[in-house]
Amino acid sequence: MNMINNKVSPSLGDCMFRPRAVALIGASADPAKNNSRPQRYLKEAGFEGKIVPINPGRTEIMGDTCYPDLDSVPFDIDHAFIMVPAAKIEDVIEQCGRKRVPVVTIFTAGFAELGEEGLALQRRIVEKARAANVRILGPNCIGLINVQGKLPLTANAAVQEEKLLPGNVSVVSQSGSMLGSILTRAAARGIGFSKMVSIGNEADLSVGEVVSMMAQDKDTEVILMFLETIRDPVSLARAAREAFAVGKVVIAYKLGRSALGRRVAASHTGAMVGADELAQAFFRANGIMRVETMEGLIELPRLVQGHRPPRSNRVGVMTATGGAAAMIVDRLGVFGDVVPEPPQEFRDKLAADGIEISDSPLIDLPMGTSGGGRYSRILTELLASDHCDAVVSVMGSSARSNPQMICDRVLQAKRGGKPLAVFLAPQADEGLRILQEAGIAAFRTPESCADAIHAYLNWHAPTDEVPQDGAALEKARRIAAETEVWDERKASALFEALGVPVAETHVVTADSEPLTPAFEKSAVKCLSPDILHKSDAGLVALGVAPEEVDGVTKDILAKARAAFPKARLEGVLVQKMEKGLAEVILGYRRDPEVGPVVVLGMGGVTAELRPSISVRLAPVDVATAREMISEVPELRKVSGFRNLPKGDLDALAEAISRFSMIAAVGGGITEAEINPLLIREENNGVVAVDGLVAR
Repeated sequence: MNMINNKVSPSLGDCMFRPRAVALIGASADPAKNNSRPQRYLKEAGFEGKIVPINPGRTEIMGDTCYPDLDSVPFDIDHAFIMVPAAKIEDVIEQCGRKRVPVVTIFTAGFAELGEEGLALQRRIVEKARAANVRILGPNCIGLINVQGKLPLTANAAVQEEKLLPGNVSVVSQSGSMLGSILTRAAARGIGFSKMVSIGNEADLSVGEVVSMMAQDKDTEVILMFLETIRDPVSLARAAREAFAVGKVVIAYKLGRSALGRRVAASHTGAMVGADELAQAFFRANGIMRVETMEGLIELPRLVQGHRPPRSNRVGVMTATGGAAAMIVDRLGVFGDVVPEPPQEFRDKLAADGIEISDSPLIDLPMGTSGGGRYSRILTELLASDHCDAVVSVMGSSARSNPQMICDRVLQAKRGGKPLAVFLAPQADEGLRILQEAGIAAFRTPESCADAIHAYLNWHAPTDEVPQDGAALEKARRIAAETEVWDERKASALFEALGVPVAETHVVTADSEPLTPAFEKSAVKCLSPDILHKSDAGLVALGVAPEEVDGVTKDILAKARAAFPKARLEGVLVQKMEKGLAEVILGYRRDPEVGPVVVLGMGGVTAELRPSISVRLAPVDVATAREMISEVPELRKVSGFRNLPKGDLDALAEAISRFSMIAAVGGGITEAEINPLLIREENNGVVAVDGLVAR
């Protein structure tokens, strides 16, 4: 609340979700028109505030006094729902400014989603709104719902089809149609909601700002997001961390998992990293859970509410129907999650009660042996055991023929402090209802069950701010500020300033005296800010003997002039040939969706063939860098695998962390890359032998 002239002014959240008076601009008395729906829904829901239809051709609609415009309304309006054509929106926004309406929801389409002309109109209305201290939800959105506040301020037809059930889950969606889909699918399961918001074009109010309101909402415990893109990563990151800090769970379903449409940028990194990896890095860094299925999005909240991130990705699974459970176990294995063997201590506890189980990871009770309290006893021990972080219970055909008996086996178990998911293999709506009412997460498909468990097992607390080496950053920033055009020499200087070891190099220009380096063997490379991938152009010579350097230098410069007549040629780099056990690529990019990221993958000329990669938001600390190394399976061969020589992975982790500090350098750097970074044997460090920086 704000104090204005000694009067209490409602907050933005109150005006959005708990308005005292709502103006419906463009309201219609024709029940066949979409513009009639918001007023009808509000009246049917029993909205307790004032409903104010605005239409110059009417004096009354559905029993409510109708005004020709906002200027004619003799009292304050907290929230305006705008349904007039796009061409009239600017005038309406000006009216809202004069009336001091704090927030408007624009249902009307015809803005940025239609192209440049619509985008220009959208920008104009946002400018007018900001000048008048009016916040905009939308445009091109179907509205919002506050179930407890009896506020279905929307034109979504799903509202008239389904009863709005109160619950503690709130939703913000960039797709209006998917908001209705979530509502109807959840209603069929008896799942209720607190707040539901269609964000539309997100021209002003962002997903992050709405999530922040939900984090502060006493009726919300879990926040779901349906995302097509991440338009304001800073706001969303701040809101997700705010929600986590107060014990609320944020779950995302995001489209765009494929790399389709991602254009390759200056570096190999642009080809290696797709939208999915970037989004995943963003979610992980900010404590956001992620699901892959719509069913998982709807069913996950009950599983994770009240829980915090797990210690590991281990899940215990028990069943009386092997095939159904095997589908879940198989899918979890594809995800990389672990179903561990029950430890001997666990088995001994059960044996003391006359219950013998094998050391198989899947605890599968033979048909007819689940009764007599055996199932409940095993489930109780699983929920209490330290060898797993979540539990899946799978029920067979009896879940349909005798749902109460089957459900009792779960209900009689002591819950413990970890998530419990129950999958009913047959279509067993009654069993789902019983478990739902008992507060247990029940799933109708093995895919959504595995999806939900995987999302929980891979949930992480928000990352802490990474301490920076101030002296190194100051030096790197000075280099960036003094550099107008980046070439490999200047890129190497930047990396070295940050603390990444770089191979010894000499610069030879066309006018230089012939060089006879002290290196046993050299790599000779063209030096030009306009030729980024020199190997592809045949402008790199490896293993050059000292007496050959001068001739090779002249040959490379001649080739470069012939192949790239407009390129700026600054000479060649003569670099000491280095050896290592493995080559990796370190990539950095400032992504427009998620911000700065660092990428680790296998390097060399095969980088774009897309071997395994690991991605994090930048910068990262050394511990996070070690996690990244563990996520690239090809690096196992230098971690002591089968007595092979061990590489200096400690030095690699330090180099990743140092390189990721580019995120704090500034200077307009959008991309950077070391390819390759050579990993030497243990205790011998790493060394960068090629790199680039781009604005």
